[in-house]
Amino acid sequence: MDITIHASFLPQNDPDAALSFYRDTLGFEVRGDVGYNGLRWITVGPADQPGTSIVLHPPAVDPGITDEERRTIVEMMAKGTYATMLLATANLDETFERVEASGAEVVQEPTDQPYGVRDCAVRDPAGNLLRIQQG
Repeated sequence: MDITIHASFLPQNDPDAALSFYRDTLGFEVRGDVGYNGLRWITVGPADQPGTSIVLHPPAVDPGITDEERRTIVEMMAKGTYATMLLATANLDETFERVEASGAEVVQEPTDQPYGVRDCAVRDPAGNLLRIQQG
């Protein structure tokens, strides 16, 4: 079987802030920036991985989401408990310094974890938790 990960989705509530963070801070290339009805879907990804992308999308706009579900999603985003992504970098300390300098919220500085990885945790502008590990 030949299955790959094509795209993962993270919500964003400020497309310009999301674009700045993922493009300028993390160094991802922009693969798409689509507007519809005043909303934006921005697709980014690492330049050396053209088949893998992150779609930064407006939260809670999927058909069938109730008003109560929409409120819950927005509340969870505000608390930083809605979405998580695990990233890897060849130089964790350098990457952490760049992310910290961007003003991103630091959740955990680079740490040697008891399960065998060295990683850190930050929040993107929408509150999504990003764990970045040495890889």
